[in-house]
Amino acid sequence: MTIFYLVLAMIVVGLIVGWVAGLIWKDNRPIGVQGDFVVAVIAAIAIGLMDWYVIPAMGFSPMMRNLGLATEPGLGALAVLWLIRVAKKQ
Repeated sequence: MTIFYLVLAMIVVGLIVGWVAGLIWKDNRPIGVQGDFVVAVIAAIAIGLMDWYVIPAMGFSPMMRNLGLATEPGLGALAVLWLIRVAKKQ
């Protein structure tokens, strides 16, 4: 059941990042509004699940896992959206 809540939280994080990306890059949406939301949600879920499993496997404490879950999925999804914009420019 914990994974369900994690995925649900990462979906919310991805939707927020997709919305924030529109504020940061106002008229630069090379994959469209829906594309930004879909990519942000997928990136946030993937990074969140990696944090959930990889950080404890590396021997870090549960506090470090929670810190990683609080910061990395949002920043990672934003980085993926930025990379898409850079790639579409060229």
